[in-house]
Amino acid sequence: MLIYIHGFNSSSQSGKARDLISWMAEHGLGEACVCPDLPDRPAAAIALLEGLIAQSVGPAKLIGSSLGGFYATYLAEKHGLKAVLVNPCVACHAKLADHVGTAQKNWHSGAEYIFTGEHLAELQALTRRPEHMERYLLLLETGDEVLDYREAVAAFPGARQVVLQGGDHGFTRFTEYLPDILAF
Repeated sequence: MLIYIHGFNSSSQSGKARDLISWMAEHGLGEACVCPDLPDRPAAAIALLEGLIAQSVGPAKLIGSSLGGFYATYLAEKHGLKAVLVNPCVACHAKLADHVGTAQKNWHSGAEYIFTGEHLAELQALTRRPEHMERYLLLLETGDEVLDYREAVAAFPGARQVVLQGGDHGFTRFTEYLPDILAF
């Protein structure tokens, strides 16, 4: 099973999720891919993802974008899985600390919530230093306006890394790299 893990305030309706599902269906692999809508609470999101991993016939494979890359790192280390990280968030609890107490809204569903200290504590509890670099493929664009790609480069020394000039946080060349993602 291939599990796509979306980013902060995103959903299974994100452009990358839809592109992946379409591409997989076109290549007769639609049943092998899931893109769940994750709860806003990190602990609940991980519980949902671990349930999917447990249901997988054979080792699950992960693709995580932004915050989803952070979750994928945690899961890859904990369960010995391979993960493709697309413009991943590194040290998410530090990056989101300024959001505590702020209203948040899911871009696709419109669902609203307050980002709390509990969200932050749950993110901090999930922080893992990646140790098995052979499990990771990083896809990074230098034009990411949200996250500094150099942090991911530094956090995953020895991992296979594709660093492309330009682009943005959404990783503009995602569909171009789907064959590489699946080959990995």
